[in-house]
Amino acid sequence: MKTTKQLLGAVSAFALVAMTSAPALAQGTSAGTEITNTVNVTFNVNGVTQNAETATDVFTVDQRVNVTVTNVGAATSVAPGETDQALAFDVTNLSNSSVDLELTALLNAGTAANISNIRVYLDTNGDRVLDATELAAGPITYLDEVGSSATGVTVAVIVLADFGLNAVNGDSFDVALTANAHAAGGAGSLGAELVESATNTTGIDTVLFDGQGATDALRDGAFSAIGTYTVAGAVVDVAKASRVVSDPVNGTNNPKAIPGATVEYCITVSNATGAATATDVDVTDDLPFDVTYDSAFGIFVDGDATCANGTAGGTFTANAGVGGEDRVSGDLSDVAGGQTRSLYFRVTID
Repeated sequence: MKTTKQLLGAVSAFALVAMTSAPALAQGTSAGTEITNTVNVTFNVNGVTQNAETATDVFTVDQRVNVTVTNVGAATSVAPGETDQALAFDVTNLSNSSVDLELTALLNAGTAANISNIRVYLDTNGDRVLDATELAAGPITYLDEVGSSATGVTVAVIVLADFGLNAVNGDSFDVALTANAHAAGGAGSLGAELVESATNTTGIDTVLFDGQGATDALRDGAFSAIGTYTVAGAVVDVAKASRVVSDPVNGTNNPKAIPGATVEYCITVSNATGAATATDVDVTDDLPFDVTYDSAFGIFVDGDATCANGTAGGTFTANAGVGGEDRVSGDLSDVAGGQTRSLYFRVTID
């Protein structure tokens, strides 16, 4: 199968700049074509050939409206808080005439509070990626003067959406893109919506021939397809625990949390199995005023779930915490789904 590029003549702020031609059902004779048929009758009278009689019939080919929309590619994976996430669609005019195509992108399934700013852009080069120039051209609401051909004319568009931080791993959002056929209203303006002609006239009548899409009805002059966003978020759980290492009375034998005792703080960061990797993991812990940081022990990062096997790292900053508390901080390596990493250090009870 070969894909070719075609170019429309007139363009405007909303005009179609470039398109691809895709195989489809042949569209037949163009709407508005006059088909003329002449019949010729010859006859004789008493063996003599008489002047032939002719009769001519002319009728006009009506407009057959057909449009399809196809989501291109698999579901788009997004992270909570991401913006300008793309779904690629092909919009095809299968009519036997040029049409304008009004575009509407709406949430069909998913939590509305966690998706916003859904809009449509023209993918002028058809590469399924919205580059800086295409983004700067701004969103569109319709495709202008989409032509017809024997194989249909396909225009590439991209839907963008933003996602809230409250979207969680495993959430999905179905977005329906609908193309509704309008009369070709001239470059730069959206023509009137096309409707089925009620009667057969001598002019160009309209027949709606479109199929039933994801959210539209059969033969309604529109067609819709659904693209899906799936959320691949990190499912992070943070836990903090403490254990008494020793005290001035009992040493390490069943020590108690008395003044002078050494206490180890264990901070674990885990990520659920199958979740997206948590990156740039920063740990900040402001110490209570009743303890003193044990600089001789230090700070260990990237330990395991039991706060062992870490490597020396992290930072102690006196009086840097809220209200002047001492602060311990450290960066952990990326925490992939199913992993746990830890930061641990020790203090002395005042």
